[in-house]
Amino acid sequence: MSLSARFKTRAKDHAILLIGTVVLLVLLIKSIPGDDVTYLWSMGTGYVSIILLAITLLIGPLNIYTERVNPVSTDLRRDVGIWCGLTGLAHIVIGIQVHMGNIWLYFFKAVKGDDSYKFRDDLFGWSNYAGLLAGLIVLVLLLLSNDLSLKWLRPRRWKNIQRWNYLLFGLVLMHGIMYQIIEKRTMVIILLFSMIMLMAVIGQSIGFSIARKNK
Repeated sequence: MSLSARFKTRAKDHAILLIGTVVLLVLLIKSIPGDDVTYLWSMGTGYVSIILLAITLLIGPLNIYTERVNPVSTDLRRDVGIWCGLTGLAHIVIGIQVHMGNIWLYFFKAVKGDDSYKFRDDLFGWSNYAGLLAGLIVLVLLLLSNDLSLKWLRPRRWKNIQRWNYLLFGLVLMHGIMYQIIEKRTMVIILLFSMIMLMAVIGQSIGFSIARKNK
């Protein structure tokens, strides 16, 4: 594919992803119970991000299932990953404004009778540690989602770093489960989260099974 044709294809993909992201975001914000705008935007960006994360994890297995070539990098998977990262970072920025007036209280707990703080060792703290680490991984993957990084790191090393996506999925899963408990979310939200995560796990399992048989 020529550079101009590739540019046009990626521009089209990004336009579709932009529209899809906005539509999903609006649907989620309108559907999620609550009247706190910050909370609704936090939830909307969070769930759009995990939907896109699940799609990035399903593209490879789908290629294997349909017996297509599954290269180190594809523009589609990379572009979906970029939008996953952007919405994920937006979720973090918005999310840390929902529960506390002080951002540090998401990660530290004030010691009574003292002016010092200690690391939070409760469910709320652990969920935020998982979310923060997930955010750092997202930032690294976003910065490397380009041809220059692929050329500089070389395919094997670049792919190994991109496999942090699996760790990201695990952290998002833990973060999400803990917040379902913390906020005592409705059954609809719990089912939506479970369905998205389960689809990614099933897709990866099928892809791994097929790839193993074909060896």
